Amino acid sequence: MKNAGMFTMPGESGYEALTLELAKRWRADVIRDSDGTTLSDEILDAGYGIYSTVCLIRDHNEWAAAHPDELQQTFLMTPPAAAESETLAVSLLESFFAEQFAVNDSEEAMAYWQVWDRTENRLLSRESWSYEAESGTVTVSGCTPYHTYTVSFLAYRIWEEISMYNHTTNHWDKEHLMQIDPIHPAAQEYLRGWMRAWCESHPATTVVRFTSMFYNFVWIWGADVRCRNLFTDWASYDFTVSPRALRLFAERYGYSLTAEDFVNKGRLHVTHMPPTKEKLDWMEFVNDFVVSFGRELVSIVHEYGKQAYVFYDDSWVGVEPYGKRFPEFGFDGLIKCVFSGYEARLCAGADVPVHELRLHPYLFPVGLGGAPTFMEGGNPALDAKQYWNSVRRALLRAPVDRIGLGGYVHLTEGFPDFVDTIEQIADEFRLIRSFHEAGKPWRAKTRVAVLHCWGSLRSWTLSGHFHETFRNDLIHINEALSGLPLDVSFLSFEDVLNGALENVDVVINAGFAGSAWSGGDAWKNPALVARLLRFVREGGAFLGVNEPSAADGFADFFRMAPALGVDEDTGDRQCHGKWEYEVEESALVPAGSFVRRAEPYRRGVPFLTDGKTRVLLEDGGVPTLTVHPFGKGMGIYLASFEKTNENTRLLLNLLLFAGGEAPDGCFLTDNAQTECAWYPESGRLVAVNNSDAPQNASIRTPDGTVSVSLLPFETKVLSI
Repeated sequence: MKNAGMFTMPGESGYEALTLELAKRWRADVIRDSDGTTLSDEILDAGYGIYSTVCLIRDHNEWAAAHPDELQQTFLMTPPAAAESETLAVSLLESFFAEQFAVNDSEEAMAYWQVWDRTENRLLSRESWSYEAESGTVTVSGCTPYHTYTVSFLAYRIWEEISMYNHTTNHWDKEHLMQIDPIHPAAQEYLRGWMRAWCESHPATTVVRFTSMFYNFVWIWGADVRCRNLFTDWASYDFTVSPRALRLFAERYGYSLTAEDFVNKGRLHVTHMPPTKEKLDWMEFVNDFVVSFGRELVSIVHEYGKQAYVFYDDSWVGVEPYGKRFPEFGFDGLIKCVFSGYEARLCAGADVPVHELRLHPYLFPVGLGGAPTFMEGGNPALDAKQYWNSVRRALLRAPVDRIGLGGYVHLTEGFPDFVDTIEQIADEFRLIRSFHEAGKPWRAKTRVAVLHCWGSLRSWTLSGHFHETFRNDLIHINEALSGLPLDVSFLSFEDVLNGALENVDVVINAGFAGSAWSGGDAWKNPALVARLLRFVREGGAFLGVNEPSAADGFADFFRMAPALGVDEDTGDRQCHGKWEYEVEESALVPAGSFVRRAEPYRRGVPFLTDGKTRVLLEDGGVPTLTVHPFGKGMGIYLASFEKTNENTRLLLNLLLFAGGEAPDGCFLTDNAQTECAWYPESGRLVAVNNSDAPQNASIRTPDGTVSVSLLPFETKVLSI
């Protein structure tokens, strides 16, 4: 556990002694800068590898100010306003954060503006509205009183969003950073020259850490602090738009996009909804550009003998690690900030030489949710243990190469227990990594596929971090799966039709009706339904959660109801009889596990379709966990899924049962608060306590049962 390296820590000019002391304590081999910090010569000359952070599209305010028409843009839509007469005045930026946006009222941009009568869902003609630049107001004429109207318009983003967040969080008093758009040839030429000059002026840098490429995920702030965060979608492409990009798109694809294709009645095209053809085409267009120009800049870095890593957060849009063109960038490594296990799995599976995790908590005074971290009232040591507890589960199953921290190292002063915790985490990581180097950990035979609209393109992710999408069943399932000893893949509906089920034992489909995760209109394809029903009939299993396979217009709301033995009453079966049932006790259901009926997007109430369905759990008189035979296979239904230690074990039991394996077999602990991983080539059995209380567990092995006692959050390695 005393091996060194594989650890990246932040440094800070003015705190050289602290930086180098912690580098020695944590046995780091790399020191990095962070947004707002620099590394002094004393740090640069200390013999460590040096990561230098580069955000390609910001820190160019002088050039941006000279080229204001080449700032990045987005479509915005005003809130619906009700007309009280035939004339309505709409202030474009009144509801938006004034420091983030400025109206683009150029002739080229205004050609894309749209005014809608949302009551009639009707686009108004250009002659029916006028714009006054001085007041930033659109006046709509010929209104129908008490109809609602919206204006969609292009706006420049005048404060780069991550800098904006860091600035406001840390109370900086310095210049706001703008972001330039490299879709413009002049911006591309500027960035090529800037990249070369940067490499020449940073001879000590060994790794250029791109943060990330060009376009940030969508983060729209509001004018009122009571609703500052108007919209966030970590996987959205809405911040990539500009008149030039729209024109190039039309030339390539043969049709034009409109403002409505982006704002979508104010909903935007969020990742948790099924993508339209227009969105998929736009994503392909943006990805092609980002890869093509991005690899030019990566090549420049390589010319100077430096490596190029990409931080898969912030301005990541167009950098799809599971996309077909990702290897063309030529990145030497991928860095992912992680709160959770599924994010670690996302990083571990990407096609890149080096995989690195940026752990939490960041060395910031407060966390993303605004709670204190490195300040009075914070407990960063406990935060680190809890985050590591989730990440460690995933790293037991799939290795990464490095871990590290980001932020401001001076904040660790006064928190010695945090320093001790990070030292312990770094040692645990190196030890686990060494077992992977010897060989892969044991996995059960059951092969699991998660089925949704995005398929492998969005493996191990949805549209945000765990704390941002906590109400989504699938994010909880991904988190549970990330640490289970199972072979997990991600399939699209097209994959199923193309024969991908040949290498699958259990299919999971989870999400609310109409979502990208449940599938929406994909389930209206009879060939898809027939293919999956045949899969189950011939011995496979379909595990549905929430409103799986839901689609309107058919006899069954759940298209897979014949296999599940459960459907949902959306309100039209109130006069129908219901099957009576008794809740069965089952060894599949660990003590303390639960499946709630409540789900915020659910339309109706689950009901049994026939008398063969076994009910293992209920909530409020409604079946919430069921098992149903269908030919040689089975359907399993859960009304919801929330990730807890007990529910994670419940999911594992169900998947093993569905795959024909014993839930109490070898290399599984008998305590749901604990887990283990067996590394055959190393002869090591790693047991972990996923709870904040001491735990005892027994583990069956081919040579007998092993008992282990674990302190809170403890990792223990056994030789067997």
